[in-house]
Amino acid sequence: MMSIFKTLFKTQNQQTDAITKIDALAFKEAISEKKDLQLVDVRTSYEYNTEHIDGAVNIDFFKQTTFKSSFNEFDKDEPLYVYCRSGNRSKKAATALVEIGFKNIVDLKGGYIAWKKCKT
Repeated sequence: MMSIFKTLFKTQNQQTDAITKIDALAFKEAISEKKDLQLVDVRTSYEYNTEHIDGAVNIDFFKQTTFKSSFNEFDKDEPLYVYCRSGNRSKKAATALVEIGFKNIVDLKGGYIAWKKCKT
């Protein structure tokens, strides 16, 4: 029985350790310093085409049949920055990305809404 709890909590800790949620100002600073940036907008293509963060690649979280396979070309050891509209989808996306082996996911707290409100 105890090993079940250890397994459950270990998995939870791995997810918690792999995902960092940061506010819009810290997110802007972090991505402005990167050269080979892995920045992913997990909103729909309509949302992405309306407006998005420069340099972001659009991988729609709702297209579950292709979502995970779309990350095959990404480096799982390098930081992966994700965002959505408000932070809900990117949180779910980050969890899914940990499951496929990403070790350092940075999630934009408050999503694109927070990004637009943030003044640097």
